[in-house]
Amino acid sequence: MKGAKPVTRNANGESSIYRDVRGRWHGQVSMGLKDNGIPDRRHVSGSKRADVVAKVRALEAKRDAGLAESAGKAPTVQAWLDHWLDNIAASRVRPRTLESYRSTVRLYLGPLLGHQRLDRLQPEHLETAYRTMLSRDLSPATVLRAHRVLSRALKVAMQRGKVARNVATLVDSPAAKRSATALPLTAQEARQVLAVASTVRNSARWTVALAVGLRQSEALGLRWSDLDLETGTLNVLRGLHRVAGQGLTYEEPKSDRSRRRLALPPQLVEGLKTHRKVQRKERREAGALWEDHGLVFAQVNGRPIDRKADWRAWRAVLKAAEVRTVRVHDARHTAATLLLSSGVHPRVVMELLGHSQMRTTTDIYSHVMPALAAEAALQMGDALWGPVAPTSGETAPPSDLGSQSEDRRQPLLAGRPLLRVREQRRPLEVSCEPR
Repeated sequence: MKGAKPVTRNANGESSIYRDVRGRWHGQVSMGLKDNGIPDRRHVSGSKRADVVAKVRALEAKRDAGLAESAGKAPTVQAWLDHWLDNIAASRVRPRTLESYRSTVRLYLGPLLGHQRLDRLQPEHLETAYRTMLSRDLSPATVLRAHRVLSRALKVAMQRGKVARNVATLVDSPAAKRSATALPLTAQEARQVLAVASTVRNSARWTVALAVGLRQSEALGLRWSDLDLETGTLNVLRGLHRVAGQGLTYEEPKSDRSRRRLALPPQLVEGLKTHRKVQRKERREAGALWEDHGLVFAQVNGRPIDRKADWRAWRAVLKAAEVRTVRVHDARHTAATLLLSSGVHPRVVMELLGHSQMRTTTDIYSHVMPALAAEAALQMGDALWGPVAPTSGETAPPSDLGSQSEDRRQPLLAGRPLLRVREQRRPLEVSCEPR
């Protein structure tokens, strides 16, 4: 019979195959219901019946496996990124991380790739976008961050059958330069800072930074309940961060190693006891204006200190101490460098700093490692052959670390970070929370 009639009559909801008046074959597949409740029927066609049968069966297989794309035109990259941010990433990552993702999509991925159809995105599109970013004098680290965000979004799209492949994996990730080398203070500079800090408000803030090496967020989020001044221990349990739309918020550490218990030097314990007395006096003077957050380091009304205000206070201390300007984070580097240079094992320093792996510690403080290796060679020589006596009339060659005292193992305390191992030193006590 002529006309576009099905070859066989099918029940409602079943697929159908038929040939039109021009002899072309068509298939209709019921995929379920659209978002608005209307039946979702997909159409395929071909010059041969076998081709249409194969297409119908492929659609049915996707439908039965739950991998069928949504009805209508394939989404753009921008539409998928928005969906991924609002419905997927929002429930998986921390607020600060989500804020960073949104910023990357808004500034870079959206304008450069958002107009592309998701299912037609090609590696060449990404390479062109990355070249454009670099031509605008954006850092390789920024381009690498955009690449990683896009790759995460496309990975989910591939898992859900939106795309056949993650094209980001086919593009070489941009090479980012290593971050700036740590700039620790020397032991003498650290002493100058501590001397000035003792005359300012919240003086223990900088003692903690230099003696324990807390991250800025960890120090600003520290509560009195996290301290045990009788046993001389400090528990790192949270950090203070600013999140867009939420203000200052407290977050737990990312990893188990960041959640740690530290032993405090006796001098620091006494300094914290004095600081507690001063804060109690401020609380009495503030009266009803005091907001009790239980913070060790707070504003004069008890409220948390923003990291920018913290940076301004640090810069003022450095200026008064006549010390070069370094970041707040470099106080943490100072603590680690002094510990390593004093012979404390890198594993112990790793635990103190809350690094997740040893490689992080050794990479960041690689500037200290050569001196430690040289000292280890000297100690091995002394152990096997005994100390080398200088030849009469000879003068020991100058070290690349500066002049040494009679005992070559005595650390250099002035003008540069400690770079020698002390022979006798009380072991540093470190304990960590059970993992």
